[in-house]
Amino acid sequence: MHKHIVSAAVAAVLSVTATAAYADTLSDVKAKGYVQCGVTGGVAGFSAPDANNNWSGLEVDFCRAVASAIFNDPSKVRYTPLTSQERFTALSSGEIDILSRTTTWTMSRDTQLGIKFIGTMFYDGQGFMVRKADGIASALDLSGANICIESGTTTELNAADFFSTNNLEYKPIVFVDQDEVVKAFEDGRCDVYTTDSSALAAERSKFANPDDYIILPEIISKEPLGPVVRQGDDLWFNINRWTYFALLEAEELGVTQANVDEMLGSDNPSIKRLLGVEGDFGTPIGLTKDWAYQIIKNIGNYGESFNRNVGPDTPIGLARGLNALWKDGGIQYAPPIR
Repeated sequence: MHKHIVSAAVAAVLSVTATAAYADTLSDVKAKGYVQCGVTGGVAGFSAPDANNNWSGLEVDFCRAVASAIFNDPSKVRYTPLTSQERFTALSSGEIDILSRTTTWTMSRDTQLGIKFIGTMFYDGQGFMVRKADGIASALDLSGANICIESGTTTELNAADFFSTNNLEYKPIVFVDQDEVVKAFEDGRCDVYTTDSSALAAERSKFANPDDYIILPEIISKEPLGPVVRQGDDLWFNINRWTYFALLEAEELGVTQANVDEMLGSDNPSIKRLLGVEGDFGTPIGLTKDWAYQIIKNIGNYGESFNRNVGPDTPIGLARGLNALWKDGGIQYAPPIR
């Protein structure tokens, strides 16, 4: 019995020690002077570098928003491109502070990997892209197709479920890296390219002749994509979670990058609390009173980020859909700041 008690005590100490190693991410981030953000190798509209290695995208904006809340400076971010297979190890090991990389929130990831999802930055679903010349109109017409898939993703599992459920045969052609998947599809090594529908639209926008490809109408899965942090650091989790909520709350209240200074004089109590004019909601999460003001001043609100990166007026051309605010027919919703 004594040995069991000692063993249990040692295990508990080791667990606490392991957690404590990452229990003050905010202090570590402040000490080094930047947020280390794990991103994709390059998905247009979500996280992609330009020719000068300047990163942009909806998920990049989230990292820039966190940097704004901490440093009042959206440039205090460094980016680590990661494959699907590398991403969780990079987060768990402390190589990155935030994983903001088209990552689907699932039960097994949420409960078995020592990570915590912040929220759903983008409600997505898996689709299929084919060549228009092939005359395919439905995913139910894909029996016998060669399908390009990235390994280590929910995409791989969802495809297996879909074809099994519909009694269809298919041949998966699996690659480690998303760029390899896209190139194989462009080169004709497979008939179909499958991934999140937003990523399909993003990749199609970069093709030499986008109109030669179509995205089939079927959506075969739920893909709630969101930022992720390590478990065991509630302060860092709260900073990230409320950064996400502040972006949504600002849109709902009509606070934009252009009018945020004017809104400092608003009589609306909700706007006063959001911008730090009334109450102090920054100190409890290790930030200044104007943390949300800094986010909006530097990044804008969620709607502005969406429209700038993936919206109808971009080459990707996505409608808000489920990603509209709850009052506009979507399901994006932030708890009140009060």
